[in-house]
Amino acid sequence: MRLFALLHQTEVISWTHWSVHPSTVIGILALAALYVWRAEVEGRQADASRLRARESIPFFLGLLVLFVSLNGPIHDLSDDYLFSAHMVQHLLLTLVVPPLLIAGTPGWMLRPALRSRIVARVARFLTRPFTCYAVFNLVIIAWHLPPMYNLAMASHGVHIFEHLMFMAAAVMMWWPLLSPLPELPRLAYPGQMLYSFLLSIPMSVVAVAIVYSSDLIYPAYADAPRVLPITPLQDQQLGGLIMWIPGGLIFVLIMTVVFFKWNARGEDSTAGAQVDWKPRTA
Repeated sequence: MRLFALLHQTEVISWTHWSVHPSTVIGILALAALYVWRAEVEGRQADASRLRARESIPFFLGLLVLFVSLNGPIHDLSDDYLFSAHMVQHLLLTLVVPPLLIAGTPGWMLRPALRSRIVARVARFLTRPFTCYAVFNLVIIAWHLPPMYNLAMASHGVHIFEHLMFMAAAVMMWWPLLSPLPELPRLAYPGQMLYSFLLSIPMSVVAVAIVYSSDLIYPAYADAPRVLPITPLQDQQLGGLIMWIPGGLIFVLIMTVVFFKWNARGEDSTAGAQVDWKPRTA
């Protein structure tokens, strides 16, 4: 407990004075610069589609959510005070940021990377639905095991690595639903429905285990100053509920969206779910 007690700051959380971490700013600016560079390079090609401003909005909105998640009150509460705030942060990093980044990245921006046979082969393996499902859930389960979670809380470098793994695995998880590349295709709509349903199960199991634990399984917050009138155990249970209910509802929302897209297109095939799909002419 003493080790974790040394990690907690004593200042009061402020919603107007933000703590900003240079490493996150550098990473976000690097992503933005890479995106703009790829848009300019491909835009100069005669056969390339120019990026429209409105098409890039989801990408930069994703970067904004990423910045808010890793800095300011959400970061401070997550790292130093509340397990429940940490679960909010994890949901943002896995279920909000990645789909925005994918939705804002057109396929022609990524396609040149597939010219390499090795890259294309690796990409096809990593974007298979089974691989995406397995990697995402293994990452989520592993990092919520008490030894791994407490290690991340005790080491800033490990904590950064954990968040990078979350985001990389989440991009993979979202790929069969949102792929902008027909070469690395989305699932057909019936498959997307089943995939989304199955995704909700492992996270819910982890959340239920946290909610119904009668012991404090994450001691990093035991000695933290109480910023809410709840005990560390109640905070842990609240975090599990956040992971369970809002996290589960997001997958219900995904299934709802997929159902209406499926109904609108009237296609059961894999081709009918791709970004370049066009209605059949009579």
